[in-house]
Amino acid sequence: MSAHAQDKLINIMLYGVMAAVLLFFYIPIFTLIAFSLQEGRYLTLPFEGISIKWYGELLNSAPALTALKNSTLIAFFATLIATAVGTTAAIVAVRYRFSGKAIFQALTGAPLAFPQLLLGIVLLLWFSVLGRWFGFNTGIVTAIIGHIVYITPFVMVIVAVQVYNFDAQLEDAARDCGATTWEVYRHVTIPLLWPGIFSAAIFAFLLSWGNFYITYSLAGSTRTVPTFIFSGIAVGSSPLYPAIATVVFIPGLMLVAIAARMRGSAPK
Repeated sequence: MSAHAQDKLINIMLYGVMAAVLLFFYIPIFTLIAFSLQEGRYLTLPFEGISIKWYGELLNSAPALTALKNSTLIAFFATLIATAVGTTAAIVAVRYRFSGKAIFQALTGAPLAFPQLLLGIVLLLWFSVLGRWFGFNTGIVTAIIGHIVYITPFVMVIVAVQVYNFDAQLEDAARDCGATTWEVYRHVTIPLLWPGIFSAAIFAFLLSWGNFYITYSLAGSTRTVPTFIFSGIAVGSSPLYPAIATVVFIPGLMLVAIAARMRGSAPK
């Protein structure tokens, strides 16, 4: 077999593997979207007809809209705080030398290896004790705190990659021009790190938005999109739940595309 034929065969195999991987990932998603367009009340095959009425039902469902609002609220505040904390931790871990740096890096990254279910249970036990002492119950606030604990290490890792590629001489040049430390961070460091920070924030938002285990453990009676779908599927399947999953998936896909574009525009 000639070298040209070998190269062509390798390309065909690579494209075949890529197509198989994409099909493996997206067939369940496209199936879910298809079920959201079923006219019948139950998820059955064959379809009784094609309709978008379940999207109308979704807009008129107060519990579903409340779940969407709660998910957005929790993910927004958790992402805001986790991005600030994770970015600061990434800069400190990469740019500065201090005693116990290795321990600091290990401890801040430890939640990455901790199973979500166990993390949610441990945090629930912790908040149960604090709740008895200070008289509060689990709800949106405790869910936000739990999400911050979970997503902050992801932010730190993503931003740290950007910090590693950052040219510190640019900061030195700004200082030589008379800029203060705050001005250097505001006008040089943060703008250059912004693509990585923004991408990390989007990733953290999506992790928080779709989180089930920690939310289920810490949100109390507050329903979010994952717990709303879980509670609904537990008592019977309906196209309403594929509809809400589709409504959540499409904006999430757009956010991933924006994050990828931002990462691609980051200074090398």
